[in-house]
Amino acid sequence: MSHHIVEAQGLRYSYPDGTPALEDISLRVEHGEAVALVGENGAGKSTLLRHFTGCLFPAAGTLRIGGLPVAKEHLTEIRRAVGMVFQNPDDQLFMPTVFEDAAFGLLNLGVSEAQLEGKVMGALETVGAAHLRSRPPYRLSQGEKRAVSIAGVLVMQPDILVMDEPTSNLDPRSRRRLIELLKTFKHTRIIATHDLDFALEVCGRTIVIHKGRVTADGPTREVFGDEKILRLSNLEQPAALRKCPACGG
Repeated sequence: MSHHIVEAQGLRYSYPDGTPALEDISLRVEHGEAVALVGENGAGKSTLLRHFTGCLFPAAGTLRIGGLPVAKEHLTEIRRAVGMVFQNPDDQLFMPTVFEDAAFGLLNLGVSEAQLEGKVMGALETVGAAHLRSRPPYRLSQGEKRAVSIAGVLVMQPDILVMDEPTSNLDPRSRRRLIELLKTFKHTRIIATHDLDFALEVCGRTIVIHKGRVTADGPTREVFGDEKILRLSNLEQPAALRKCPACGG
C-alpha cells in the first residue's frame, strides 16, 4: 500500500442546503505526481480538497488515500498522510512566533524537545524562513506567511501535499520563490489554483472541474492548449501559451 496515492470513484457531495457541489468525480493521483485542479469560482475545487483531509466526507462514491477509505475511523492515518496548506495563511498561523507555529503539530504528537529544534529548523530552512524563527506571524509579509505555513505542514512529513490557491496575494518575487520551491518537492502534490501560468510551470498534469464534474484530465500543456475546454469552463489560456497579438508568434 502506498500512502502517496489518491483515488476517487463516483464521488458526490452536496452542501447542507442541498446544492450539489461534487457530482460523479473520479480520478487517481499517483505517487510523486504534481496535479493542478483548475476551474472557475464555485466549480468545487476547494470542496474536493477538503475531502482529501477528511474535513468533509462523500455523500456517495468512494475516496481512498493510500488504500484507506476517507472515513472517521481512519482520520488519524489520513491526516498524517495528507498535509493541507490553506488559501489564507492567517487561517493556519496563530502562535506567538514562527518557530512555535511550525512546531505546533510535532508538540501535539509528543515529539521531544531534543528532536524538536532540528526538525522545525530543517522545515523552515527548506522554505527559506529560518531567519524568521523568532518573528510573530502577524508581522510577516504574505510571501513569508505562505512560506511559514508550508513549513508547518512539511515538518509533519506528509506523503501528500494539498494546497489551495498558493499564489493568491503574493508579489511576483514571492510567487517565483514558491514556484522554484515546489519544483524541488518529491511529495505527491495536488494544487487548486486560478493561476494557470503557475500550474503550467509546476504541474505536469491538470484536472479541470466545472460545475462539480471533471471535464478534462491530462498533461497540463495539452489541457491548456484546448481553447474549447477552457472556454466552456470559463477559463483563459495562460499567458505563456497565447499568441503574440502583434506578430501572431
